[in-house]
Amino acid sequence: MRILLVEDDPQLGRATQIGLEQAGHAVDWVQSAESAHTAVRLHRYACLLLDLGLPQQDGMQALAALRRGGYDGAILIVTARDQIPDRIAGLDAGADDFVIKPFDLNELSARIRSACRRAHGRDGVMLTHDDLVVDVAARQVHQGGQTVALTAREFSLLLMLMEHCGRVLSREQLEESIYSWGEEIESNAVQVHIHHLRKKLGRSLIRTVHAVGYRIDKPEESTST
Repeated sequence: MRILLVEDDPQLGRATQIGLEQAGHAVDWVQSAESAHTAVRLHRYACLLLDLGLPQQDGMQALAALRRGGYDGAILIVTARDQIPDRIAGLDAGADDFVIKPFDLNELSARIRSACRRAHGRDGVMLTHDDLVVDVAARQVHQGGQTVALTAREFSLLLMLMEHCGRVLSREQLEESIYSWGEEIESNAVQVHIHHLRKKLGRSLIRTVHAVGYRIDKPEESTST
């Protein structure tokens, strides 16, 4: 998934970005609320990680403004403020969770997954499609009871399509979900990932909608056509 990290501490911001990217996420990092507002207008993020002690505009004000502006993805406050009134204020302003610094990256990743499940209206950590099972927490894929090895990008692309099962997603939407700022993207990058997924999971799973994009049909649709 693509995450926006809003953190003004250079050392912590870079370490968090690297850690989350190693966990398979695409992470854009900004250091001010103003930059966060701009990023959200330009890109679609599954999750925002928001520090409260930001320059110019406090993170709590930024949180309220993001929600007023229509951002409906998951927002996790990540801060050193550990007082109960701060937590209450953040949750009331629209945050999905409150993470105290210093934090463990594995726990942060788990909280991100949990918040994103709620934002997508999902209760469980397993996505299924016929004999295909995607374990979101473990980042593993099983088909017909066998484990299928995917790269981090392939997994992220499959997860995006599974979460939007029945909808056509354009190449641009898929690129945005798996690449961070500054990464060089070949014009056929998504097509190559789709090709590899089809080789590993079968050609019938991911359907090409000519001149529009790609989709995974809902199981009842794929069996009725």
